[in-house]
Amino acid sequence: MAENTHADVKKLTFETAIEELESIVRRLEEGKVPLEESVAIYERGEALKRRCDELLRQAEARVDKITTDSNGQPVGTETLDVQ
Repeated sequence: MAENTHADVKKLTFETAIEELESIVRRLEEGKVPLEESVAIYERGEALKRRCDELLRQAEARVDKITTDSNGQPVGTETLDVQ
């Protein structure tokens, strides 16, 4: 089942994953979730966090840095060095 959960998370958009992650955080912070369920949703939260991190890294890699001339006027773009 854990593999299905991770496969499911891999299909989520950033917005959907972050929304679900925020919901999990709220539920855990309320402290009303039974222990076993807390562990399960915590694990799901970790998978969602990894997905969000992955999608953010991909987006950052696609961002271009605007280059300017000596007068500060935009002249083009170059790939942003994301580390």
